[in-house]
Amino acid sequence: MGRGSGFGKAILFNEHFVVYGIPGIVSAIDSTASAVARRTGEGIRIKDERKGATGYTQKKMIQQKDSISRMLKAMSFDQEEVSLEIWLGGNLPGFSGIGASAASSVAIARAIADEFNLDLPDEKINDIAYEAEKAYAGTPSGIDNTAATYGGLIWFKKSVIGRSNTIKKLSLRKPVEIIIGNTGIVADTKAMVEGVAARRKKDPGKYDQLFKQAEDLAFKARNNLNDFNLRKVGELMNRNHHLLQEIEVSCEELDYLVNLSREQGAYGAKLTGGGGGGCMVALTPGKALQEKVATTMENEGFQVLKTKIGI
Repeated sequence: MGRGSGFGKAILFNEHFVVYGIPGIVSAIDSTASAVARRTGEGIRIKDERKGATGYTQKKMIQQKDSISRMLKAMSFDQEEVSLEIWLGGNLPGFSGIGASAASSVAIARAIADEFNLDLPDEKINDIAYEAEKAYAGTPSGIDNTAATYGGLIWFKKSVIGRSNTIKKLSLRKPVEIIIGNTGIVADTKAMVEGVAARRKKDPGKYDQLFKQAEDLAFKARNNLNDFNLRKVGELMNRNHHLLQEIEVSCEELDYLVNLSREQGAYGAKLTGGGGGGCMVALTPGKALQEKVATTMENEGFQVLKTKIGI
């Protein structure tokens, strides 16, 4: 019986932009997906016991089966000869936007490797999880599976000319409390990524300008994270959300939660992940502010995850 785990994540800066080689900043959160893999003689069976948004598991099941098929291929298994029972759990809820698919892919890859006594380094696990993510995102940036594999706070830049992605660990003076608010909408990341590509092709001038703003913002954000200037980090998160609105990946529910958290004192807030539903993230340093923002959201009927970045 093999076991594995993968971190959930919050993208603090530049989801979608990272697909085109713009730097992004992502942090693992202190919530993980867990997997157990056991060889059987009955094909591939999945038992998903993660808690989360209504319908998440059911809506993602086809993609999940495809992801495991891609994973086995990347691990050089003959899929017709592999029979596995896979259990999924952990304290990372099945919300869209917090890397649930990437965390589960990393956890499953590690569990399968453990079950077959394969000594795979993190770099190989990350590559396998990237292949699995194609089932969910079409052409993923790689930022989700990187955070799920390595943990921590990461500066990420996707290579667009075939070279290795840039992955650099950043550090915070100490972990910082955040709120992840769930709209309850199970988002389709692949459709959102395709939508940005289509709009960029139609209006390249507008998008080139927005991409340049996103790139400048990422460097400013990195400097302020290093300086632990959380007020400025929050301000930059607000600006990043505006850019994401400009490329049309936000939605009414995300904007509502973003504005609500700011009104309650969050230093900054933005959507996180693919958009079109899913989750937003609010920077809420200190347990008192975190609890205040979380309670307000919960009182309005939204699911909330209280967690930390920079772990």
